Amino acid sequence: MKTKLCLLILLIVGLSVQLSANPINGLLERIDKGASKKFVIEFKKGADDFFELDQKGTKVVVRGNNYVNIATGINWYLKYYAGIQLSWNGMQAKLPQVLPPVSRKERHETSLSLRYDFNYCTYSYTMAFWDWERWEKEIDWMALHGINLPLAAVGQECIWFNMLQKLGYSKDEINRFIAGPAFLAWWAMNNLEGWGGPNPDSWYVQQEALQKKILKRMREYGIKPVFPGYSGMVPHDADEKLGLNLTKSDLWNGFTRPAFLQPTDVRFAEIADLYYQEQEKLFGKVDYYSMDPFHEAENAASVDFDAAGKAIMAAMKKVNPKATWVVQGWTENPRPEMIKNMQNGDLLILDLFSECRPMWGIPSIWKRDKGYEQHNWLFCMLLNFGGNVGLHGRMDQLLDNFYLTKNNPLAVHLKGIGLTMEGAENNPMMFELMCELPWRPEKFTKEEWLKDYLFARYGVRDEKIEKAWTLLANTIYNCPFGNNQQGPHESIFCGRPSLNNFQASSWSKMKNYYDPTVTEEAARLMVEVADKYRGNNNFEYDLVDIVRQSLSDKGRIVYNRTIADFKSFDKRSFARDSRKFLDILLLQDKLLGTRSEFRVGRWIEQARNLGTTPEEKDLYEWNARVQITTWGNRVCADDGGLRDYAHKEWNGILRDFYYKRWAAYWQTLQDQLDGKPEVKLDYYAMEEPWTLAKNPYSSVPEGSCVDVAKEVFEKAMR
Repeated sequence: MKTKLCLLILLIVGLSVQLSANPINGLLERIDKGASKKFVIEFKKGADDFFELDQKGTKVVVRGNNYVNIATGINWYLKYYAGIQLSWNGMQAKLPQVLPPVSRKERHETSLSLRYDFNYCTYSYTMAFWDWERWEKEIDWMALHGINLPLAAVGQECIWFNMLQKLGYSKDEINRFIAGPAFLAWWAMNNLEGWGGPNPDSWYVQQEALQKKILKRMREYGIKPVFPGYSGMVPHDADEKLGLNLTKSDLWNGFTRPAFLQPTDVRFAEIADLYYQEQEKLFGKVDYYSMDPFHEAENAASVDFDAAGKAIMAAMKKVNPKATWVVQGWTENPRPEMIKNMQNGDLLILDLFSECRPMWGIPSIWKRDKGYEQHNWLFCMLLNFGGNVGLHGRMDQLLDNFYLTKNNPLAVHLKGIGLTMEGAENNPMMFELMCELPWRPEKFTKEEWLKDYLFARYGVRDEKIEKAWTLLANTIYNCPFGNNQQGPHESIFCGRPSLNNFQASSWSKMKNYYDPTVTEEAARLMVEVADKYRGNNNFEYDLVDIVRQSLSDKGRIVYNRTIADFKSFDKRSFARDSRKFLDILLLQDKLLGTRSEFRVGRWIEQARNLGTTPEEKDLYEWNARVQITTWGNRVCADDGGLRDYAHKEWNGILRDFYYKRWAAYWQTLQDQLDGKPEVKLDYYAMEEPWTLAKNPYSSVPEGSCVDVAKEVFEKAMR
């Protein structure tokens, strides 16, 4: 009797542990308290990844062969049965008391078993100051969208700190090497040293703890993290400090670059071993390691790429013989000479910009005639550069390029998809579309997909909303083949003023491809129905974003008119139009203040909240302010070309930073019309004070989205 009782207790305890460890229950409860009781979750083996939707009494059944696929099924159900879309602008929702039934079992499966997430730049342009609360939401978002292979770069600086200490570097020397929180991505990519630092001791402590939480939750879901591996980066002075024979690069936008220890060097294996030992002590082992040893390298002509690749691979395989090397397909990388003698399965190549500049073999300015040959690869969407704000997409190109992989012999080793954006939390439609592609075997049109997407997004079907989004889908969200611009059409408000303003950042490659009056018409349609959807979170977010785009496009039209006034010496029209431009800019600031996502205060508060002392808070705020404005010092901003690369059309910075530049510039032109001598403005002298300031910005939205959107749209379009 006692034996049976003990077995029963053990069974109950084991069952309770299993249920409590089930991340799906926690996910559902975070979406809506009590939601886990409305679903039946079932595991079922399958040759390929799959999820099924079914019904059992009043409960919805979601089956799948792993937790991530089950979460994907839950997301599919919420979107296409309940009209509930969970996105970056809202990861919680009120589910119906009784869920809409699944009248007929629905099954989706895919052979694309790897779904990757993140660019190194995402970790700085979007995620630099995330805490666990924000990361928990992101991991849920990943699971809901089928992601099972994310880059896990938090805390990589902790590995380096420990490794460099063991190599004899002092704390001060290490902190002169490791970049500050907002610039860690470019340090990790061998572009700069130390900028944004020195980091306080508490930074390393909290980032180590944060990464351990992140990894624990990822592993609970069955998500496989991709760790940054070691491929030869060392401090630029390691030749003197460690007696290494180094390859050194020229300055990068005015910054000292780390040096490069050739993987064929006799001491490479020693340092790689030390790196991996410290990584394993902190975070364990994984099956995937990310390394881009010759990323945008300018002096790699003397490298023996074949030998270098083998040495990097050997160091990684020593840690985990089953590990795979993840490498970016970007410009000339991965070098064909480096990968030609490697075996299938050793590499996983991210075709980083598949929706625009695919390298895997179809027509493109970066086309590789033989694709990636024997190597596995992922079809990736880059979409956003610099974390810039703006509606943007390549819907037809994305669909065409993806479905061209179906029967193309160059795509025989395609293993999945990837999200490789430099900045996240934007254009949710494009990310929904991309994440659904593995689960939709037959090609479809954007028009077909859009109607159901809008029901998922808003929970309603409305002809005016459909008309507005159809206009956008055929124009601003349909950047055509041949236009190779990097990310969204940049806001005229965010560029340094001149007589020929077009793009705000140096490398955007912008080219007009849509009629700007179309965004005005789409915004007008959204405004017309706005009263009906007050309180609908997704609608209000999109209302603000679409009206924002229309004001940005209107500002560009008014700018061109103002410059024409100046060149025509039409003083009266110049005064009127320059004032109109500044008025629209301030209306934009007011509009964006109604949503936390579009407030600079959210970014700055995230930064300050990570500090444990006033000095740390100030350092992190400075990092946050510099990154989105000058990016670097005067040399970097004026000569290097990085200023405004990460510009943000956000409330607060519009009125206090961009407005001041434009007001000063228009005044210099007005003075010239009045016969005064031309004055050349020192923009950096105007910009730097804002980066050093500490005036508070709140993340709390102000005003009604609907009321303010209606007001500013009417005023701006007069």
